[in-house]
Amino acid sequence: MKKMAIKIKATGGYAPSKIMTNDDFSKIMDTNDEWIRTRTGIKRRHIAENETSFDMAYHAALDAITKSGYDKNKIDLIVVASITSHVKTPSIANLIQAKLGLNDKNIVAFDINAACSGFVYALEIASSMIATNNYKSALVIGSEHMSSIIDWEDRQTAILFGDAAGAAIIEASDNEKDEVFFYNGSRGDDTGILWIDPKVKMAGREVYKFAVDIMPKAISKVLEKANLTINDIDVIIPHQANYRIIQSVAKDMELPIERFLMNLEEYGNTSAASIPFLLDEHKTHNKKSQKALLIGFGGGFTWGAAIINI
Repeated sequence: MKKMAIKIKATGGYAPSKIMTNDDFSKIMDTNDEWIRTRTGIKRRHIAENETSFDMAYHAALDAITKSGYDKNKIDLIVVASITSHVKTPSIANLIQAKLGLNDKNIVAFDINAACSGFVYALEIASSMIATNNYKSALVIGSEHMSSIIDWEDRQTAILFGDAAGAAIIEASDNEKDEVFFYNGSRGDDTGILWIDPKVKMAGREVYKFAVDIMPKAISKVLEKANLTINDIDVIIPHQANYRIIQSVAKDMELPIERFLMNLEEYGNTSAASIPFLLDEHKTHNKKSQKALLIGFGGGFTWGAAIINI
């Protein structure tokens, strides 16, 4: 099998300015700040007003391009992970192409649906396509307008989610040290444990059991593929679903919780946006090269793990 060596050339992120606190929820449903914080670790989340997943995806892409000074005309592949597009077609990726002024370029653009694992799925797809040498530069985005699909009367789910987008631009690398590894998969959920139809419906206990089981397994599998140990990893970037889930995974793997980056206190669960948004937040404050392990799980059920130099 041909090795895939990928370099992240730029990252970007975007979160709406409107903030909804736990106290705000207490005004519309029977809950309070302490109840939410102790069960989820979430204090606030950002809510999009008059913005769509496409709008946020564009802002994240533009942020990546602007901060790095990247030549957008090099982009010939756009993959967007989202479950909350405001239209069924065109894809968000197609709209991003137009908004970036790249319609005169021969670009492949499409969306994928893998829920909260979506960005890692999209990253593997883009990396694999670049490895064919048919594509040179991929813009990979996770963007979610979760507040548009929340049942605002369901306190079990409404308190969990926020809106955001994260983006990364990747290219092939000649350095073997930039080889990337993935362990993505799914287990078909035909019982409605975590569905959106049309609003989010979730059996929280079953989702928790799945998450704390699959995340350590996926981490172990991707490390095995890379012939690495967890001590070779500089930073772990997990999907921001729930503090208790990440805490349980850390305990299961006998790792200090500090090894896992988190920002869910401020942003909550932003589904496919959570990993790329947190990646950009980390890269904004840490410019040195690091080996990162990305790990997520989501409805479907899906899971995604990746090891990549950032």
